[in-house]
Amino acid sequence: MPKRSPRPAVTAALPPAPPVAGRPRALLRSGALAALTVLALTACTATPRPAARTREAPTRPPVTTRHALHRLVDDGAPGAASLTNRAGYPDARYATAGVADLRSGRTMRPRDHFRAGSLTKTLVATVVLQLVAEGRLSLHDSAAAHLPPGVPAVRDGDRSELRRVTIRQLLDHTSGLFNYTQDPRLSRQLFGKGFGAHRYDSHTPAELLRIALSHPPVSPPGAHYAYSNTNYLVLGLVIEAVTTHPYATEIRRRILGPARLTHTSFPGTDPVLPEPHGRAYSRAGGRRVDATSLDPSRAGAAGEMVTTLGDLNRFFAALLGGRLLPPRQMAQIHNEKGTGGAYGLGLYATRLPCGVTVWGHNGDINGSYVRTAGTADGRHIVSYRLNTDTLAHPAHGTAVLTAEFCASRRRP
Repeated sequence: MPKRSPRPAVTAALPPAPPVAGRPRALLRSGALAALTVLALTACTATPRPAARTREAPTRPPVTTRHALHRLVDDGAPGAASLTNRAGYPDARYATAGVADLRSGRTMRPRDHFRAGSLTKTLVATVVLQLVAEGRLSLHDSAAAHLPPGVPAVRDGDRSELRRVTIRQLLDHTSGLFNYTQDPRLSRQLFGKGFGAHRYDSHTPAELLRIALSHPPVSPPGAHYAYSNTNYLVLGLVIEAVTTHPYATEIRRRILGPARLTHTSFPGTDPVLPEPHGRAYSRAGGRRVDATSLDPSRAGAAGEMVTTLGDLNRFFAALLGGRLLPPRQMAQIHNEKGTGGAYGLGLYATRLPCGVTVWGHNGDINGSYVRTAGTADGRHIVSYRLNTDTLAHPAHGTAVLTAEFCASRRRP
């Protein structure tokens, strides 16, 4: 949900690699009697000499992201961590830099929970495309045709903007709908000086949509790409209208269960992160604040999800590997033609300097930034996160992906 330090580091892995087998230590004995004894025993038993063991293959991908994570900490993030899964390696590679808690100095842990922000959108898009595959929805349908009762109207009840906007335009951010998080008054409450006083305010999707529709569209529907959290707020309502269940219920049934995402949740209005977790730090009113606890209904279907690095990797491996969508919908989710190559349908491509193209999404919400990317077949995935919501140098974030995927081209 975009809103526009001490430096100890640990590089670890899940789980620890078994010790590499080596040659048994030779026992040297002296004296004629010892020599005769050895000869006699050898003659009697005829035991063959054991062959030297070969070196075991590594179980985890190589360490590639450590230096890039340190750079993010040097930029001002209290802590940074990454998790890599790669075909051919049974175990994941975890790396971290900096700290999860500025007071205790505790490092980030692989199973820590955190807020994933706009990575929620990829799961919402997946459910919408599943409904399309089932014939319960069409990408060409208007948004207004699939909204539950009570959805707010603009001024006198005119919903012309929503009648003209299609499901596809919501998915790829070409609807032109105003981004509700950019409303000046709400933005001050969510991210600015008013954060402390309003961090536990609850918001309904209808209320947030009313704020968005009180502003004129930024462009006609389909004109061009303009990222807006309002689009996925509406898609959450569309899922509810089509299935008669809240969008989070459908995600749990359709994605979390089948993909075994046991550490992912949609907290609604619950401000507390599940254990274990570190701290989350944000800038509000010109100073650093602890933003660990807040009411996530400010984000809703646009970014309320809480998860772990391991669950993000499992989800993207399942999605990109074709286990959650049929082939036709897989082609649609990758289709960036409507945005000039900026965004697909809840997914976007990043073209790295070495020529590798990876697919994924990023997300930020108060105190947390996270990004996941993987190869098109889902066989190589990396997720990384910071316990702050702002990248001082965005290119340094992409450098984590470059370190991982470009280094892999030079290594078996």
